[in-house]
Amino acid sequence: MKKIMTICLICILCGSMVQAQKIRIKTGIEVLKEQNFKCLEGKRVGLITNPTGVDNHMKSTIDILHEAPNVNLVALYGPEHGVRGDVHAGDHVTDMKDASTGLPVYSLYGSTRKATPEMLKDIDVLVYDIQDIGCRSFTYISTMGLAMEAAAENGKELIVLDRPNPVGGLKIEGNLTEDDCVSFVSQFKIPYLYGLTCGELALMLNGEKMLKEGKQCKLQVVKMKGWKRKMDYTQTGLQWVPSSPHIPHPHSAFFYPVSGILGELGYMSIGVGYTIPFQMFAAPWVEAEKLAGNLNNLNVPGVIFRPMYLKPFYSVGKGELLQGVQVHIMDFGKAPLSEIQFLVMQEVAALYPDRAVFDHADKGRFSMFDKVSGSKQIRERFSKRNRWEDVRDYWYKDVENFRKLSKQYYLYK
Repeated sequence: MKKIMTICLICILCGSMVQAQKIRIKTGIEVLKEQNFKCLEGKRVGLITNPTGVDNHMKSTIDILHEAPNVNLVALYGPEHGVRGDVHAGDHVTDMKDASTGLPVYSLYGSTRKATPEMLKDIDVLVYDIQDIGCRSFTYISTMGLAMEAAAENGKELIVLDRPNPVGGLKIEGNLTEDDCVSFVSQFKIPYLYGLTCGELALMLNGEKMLKEGKQCKLQVVKMKGWKRKMDYTQTGLQWVPSSPHIPHPHSAFFYPVSGILGELGYMSIGVGYTIPFQMFAAPWVEAEKLAGNLNNLNVPGVIFRPMYLKPFYSVGKGELLQGVQVHIMDFGKAPLSEIQFLVMQEVAALYPDRAVFDHADKGRFSMFDKVSGSKQIRERFSKRNRWEDVRDYWYKDVENFRKLSKQYYLYK
């Protein structure tokens, strides 16, 4: 009887905790519903989305627009992973029919990444509704920018249904992308962490003529209600839909910039292929306690490194016993997210000089490292002494100017 009462008490407490997590904001699709889809009336609508495009009750934006009596949804457009999220990272998305609605689905991650005139001929307006993670190298903002270019070139309107930046609107880290590193993983001359919602970013790309050849499209942003710049995603009360297979939780967005640049080299496991993607660094030749000790001695604000041991299920180090560190963010506001991977590279080189990253990693991967970094200077400066201090000033040189510029496009305080 006592055991049953204990279980019941736990259930009551858990229920109270769930109830306490109220949804604090309305995303763009919620506001669009409130407005009874007024901006879409009388127009043929194309929708760029994926599984993250849902309302506050987890209903897909595809189905919402398809069922709305005053909306004529005629086509869907799939970014990386596809509109229903059924394509693996990096794999091409093919044109198809959506099984649920019967609508044509055009791929924006296959033979072309920008919608062609043929893809757009039957629509008047493109709607974009995808949850981003606030990092330049995540490809959804590249898809958005190319959609803006296509809209401008083909005389179509583009409407962004705004969503939170999961890492908030205050963190800005990294240099601007340089000309020789512009690519689909660094499409725009913005910092690595850019501190804007997708709607704010779209306004800036348009307003500052940052699209190809200075193109500008007819753009409208459906603002959120209730979102504040200081909010990270866990504070919104919204449910999280994985934005890709390795971003399974809202806090995954915090860790993506912690290890994603180093991860391009395939030099160490960063947790992709294990249960904590982007939250760790490990290799068979690492001594966990030593690496953790060195890193903790750096007193990185808001971060603790814990020694760990693992066997990845797939990807780097599959089936091998690895040692390394798990990164624990203790104070998100203070933690310098993107610095952490460079400090790991520094301490690995100090402990294992013959394993220095740019001496030991596959040189064929250097190009992708540079593209994600946004500059060849990051690799070239670091590789001379394997010291973060040789890179720090360059990494942060554009932050304050960008913060000043981007403030002109803020929709939220």
